[in-house]
Amino acid sequence: MRRRRAAVREIKPDSKYNSEIIGHFINIIMLKGKKSIAQKIVYGAFDYVKEKLNDDPLKIFNNALENARPRLMVRPRRIGGATYQVPIEVPKDKGLSVALRWMRDVARGKKGKRMSIKLAEEIINAYKNEGTVIKKKEDTHKMAESNRAFAHFKW
Repeated sequence: MRRRRAAVREIKPDSKYNSEIIGHFINIIMLKGKKSIAQKIVYGAFDYVKEKLNDDPLKIFNNALENARPRLMVRPRRIGGATYQVPIEVPKDKGLSVALRWMRDVARGKKGKRMSIKLAEEIINAYKNEGTVIKKKEDTHKMAESNRAFAHFKW
C-alpha cells in the first residue's frame, strides 16, 4: 500500500526581487540553515550578471532556467526481474527544481573563485545555451530518447 502524497510546501518569495523562484534558489544554495549567506551569494551573482550583460538579472536568470530545464528524464522501472530506464515527461515545477540543483552543483564543483562569481558564470552560460548545465540537460534528453522503446512501461 502506498503512503499519502507529501504536502506541497509554500515557498516564500525573496526580499529583494519578490520572486518565488529566487526564494527557492536561495533555499537550494543554503547550507546548514545559513540563509543570509545564501542570499549574499545569490544577490552577488545577480549583481555580477547585471555588470557583465548590462541587462535585468531577473530576466536573464529566468531565461537561463528555461534553457536549463529538462523536458524529459528517465526513471528506473522494475518489470519481471529486469530494470528498464523508462522515459517520462518532467512537470515544469520539477524541471525548474532540477535545473536549480544542477546550477548549484556545477558552481560548487568549480574551483578558485568566490561562489557568487561561479554561480553568475553558470547563469550566464545557461542564458547563452552553453556550459555544463546545458550539456547535462542534453545528456538527459539523449538518454530518454535512446530508451524510447521502453516508453510503453510508463504508468
